[in-house]
Amino acid sequence: MDVGTDAGTSSSPSPAAGEPLPPAPGYGRSSVAEVLASSAAVLGVPGFTNTLKLPAAKRVCVVMVDGLGWSLLKQRSGHAPFLRGFLPAGRVLTAAFPTTTAASLASLGTGRPPGEHGMVGYDVLDPAQDKVVNLLGNWDPGVDPQTWQPCPTILEQAAEHVPVASVSLPRFEHSAMTEAALRGGRFIGATGVHARVGAAAEALAASPRMLMYLYWNELDKAGHKHGAQSAQWGYQLEELDSALKLLAGRLPADTLLLLTADHGMVDVAPEHRYDFSADPALVAGVRHTAGEPRMVHLYLEPDAGTGHREKLIAAWRAAYGRKAWITTREEAVAAGYFGPVVTDAVLPRIGDVLVMAREPIALYDTRRMNPSSLAVVGQHGSLTKAEREVPLLTLAAPAAKKAAGAHAGRGKK
Repeated sequence: MDVGTDAGTSSSPSPAAGEPLPPAPGYGRSSVAEVLASSAAVLGVPGFTNTLKLPAAKRVCVVMVDGLGWSLLKQRSGHAPFLRGFLPAGRVLTAAFPTTTAASLASLGTGRPPGEHGMVGYDVLDPAQDKVVNLLGNWDPGVDPQTWQPCPTILEQAAEHVPVASVSLPRFEHSAMTEAALRGGRFIGATGVHARVGAAAEALAASPRMLMYLYWNELDKAGHKHGAQSAQWGYQLEELDSALKLLAGRLPADTLLLLTADHGMVDVAPEHRYDFSADPALVAGVRHTAGEPRMVHLYLEPDAGTGHREKLIAAWRAAYGRKAWITTREEAVAAGYFGPVVTDAVLPRIGDVLVMAREPIALYDTRRMNPSSLAVVGQHGSLTKAEREVPLLTLAAPAAKKAAGAHAGRGKK
């Protein structure tokens, strides 16, 4: 196993508590942000560097599997005999922070950390409207995706030089998330898993050069509903495994096929899903709560001073200090969680106080959240290894295909 360089191979100290914080993602070296950028460099797109040292190819297909953490893939590899064969040579990358789809897909799509692209959570504060807005499937009408996320995407930059295609569910073609993070090139909609594989294989075969993004969301859905240790999750991993084996076998010989993911997942038992809003000390002076149940943003009232924030942090540490990391916006930024640069536009979108689960718990503000969210089993958002470590597997490469073909030819009489 080749483990990529991690920005946090040593933990960062928390100035407020003297406790170690989890490591920051490996932005610029070994994070999900480098996958499409390195792929574009392989195809000769100007302005990109092949940071991940990917092999040469005329076509690159990046399969993004929502929710497939490195540890989960290893634990449940019995359901994935095809993918299991690539684990020894696989690399570990880090998801963006928070470890949620909006942040990581935007980093994949732009090649930049959240401090620049601005997708800093599942839902976060929009300072202009003084309200919490969703950044995934339920965008606020007052938020323009291209204004919120102004960085050019890799797909739109690559489309000026090579054919570019995105293969995903039809409903995502005009979604705000696609417009924000994955705009550019031709969109190919296909509903079923095998329909997506067929569409991807046909598009790649029809073009002498291509950069393709292929999205897979079935594992994440199964994990949220049933848990990543469930039979249903295992079934979806089997479906993924068989479909990707089929895709690898149908690719043109000079195609590079990569698999990565946006985050891992942790199962949370019902008795460990807590309503923190029931404790007045944990919401005193808090104007807004946002984020995910495993990575909560707390935004203070404008007139709250440093003393009030320290009192709030003390209350949180008393309640959850053994189960979560509690830190400030300044500490999180200094630790590099959002990247080396956090722009002036992005900074106020980050909570004044961040609560990151380190045990298998989930934290809810039931005053604003749908009660159905408390039924979610598989969760993510924090920076435990199970959530932050994702795979980079090379499922097909030009040299490997040529070698396989030559070997097959020698066996014929």
